[in-house]
Amino acid sequence: MKNLRVAFWGTSRFSVIVLDEMKSRGVLPELIVTLPAKPKGRKLELTPSDVSIWANANNIPTLEPSEIKSSEFSSTLGTDWDLFIVASYGKIIPRALLDAPKHGTLNVHPSLLPKLRGASPLQGAILEEVPVGSTHETGVSIMLIDEEVDHGPIVAQEKIMIPNWPPKDSGLEEILGKLGGKLLVEVIPNWMGGKITPTAQNHSEATYTKKITKESGRIDLSDNAERTYRKVRAFDVWPRTYFITERNGREMRVVVTDAKIEDGKLIPLRVIPEGKREMSYEEFLRGQK
Repeated sequence: MKNLRVAFWGTSRFSVIVLDEMKSRGVLPELIVTLPAKPKGRKLELTPSDVSIWANANNIPTLEPSEIKSSEFSSTLGTDWDLFIVASYGKIIPRALLDAPKHGTLNVHPSLLPKLRGASPLQGAILEEVPVGSTHETGVSIMLIDEEVDHGPIVAQEKIMIPNWPPKDSGLEEILGKLGGKLLVEVIPNWMGGKITPTAQNHSEATYTKKITKESGRIDLSDNAERTYRKVRAFDVWPRTYFITERNGREMRVVVTDAKIEDGKLIPLRVIPEGKREMSYEEFLRGQK
């Protein structure tokens, strides 16, 4: 393990959780590839990815290519790698790069593939029609990446039962990120030693997640309570759920940060009115009068 040349591809908080778990078990990549800094916030300041910040704190070199298909990037990356690991990178990696390492490219995916393929498996799991308050089975998959999205053969899977479904997106991300990092570290020696034969997915059972946009978070408090509650949980990191109300003759956007179901209705508990601090829903309603 110590002599392996491993490069890690990731961008989001989920990637950081996987990296933290790898680090705690004595496995660190030699290089990290992540997306370039992006404008964020009201002032649109260039902000590095979560993974870039982590790599800097851990003194690991990074590459932040804007175009991974370029010959310049391929030349900089090089070909003398034993293994690539991908966890929530954010772009489709060309087949030529996936095949470059001696032992291919493994992906940590937070679902039990072939269920919930695509870019938003965490949110997709929470949005599924699973009864609120039930115990639900989910898990992570380690997959050998091929040229199609989340299509490659399974190297390993681990299941977990989560009570009082649904958790918040951030909570599920933490649970499955740690589980994925742990499983990955256990898998790598056996994978490198040729002791694992990957198993093809049952593609006829595949399900797919939808693209999430800022508008995905808009809710109507009079809609189906369970469906809306799942949105509050699924979008607690981004894009946040919100409803539109009127104050002083103009529309106001109100973010819902916590809610409950009571007598078949969705009751917000905590909100952030546009331009205001977070407050209880009761305090917000008092201010509306």
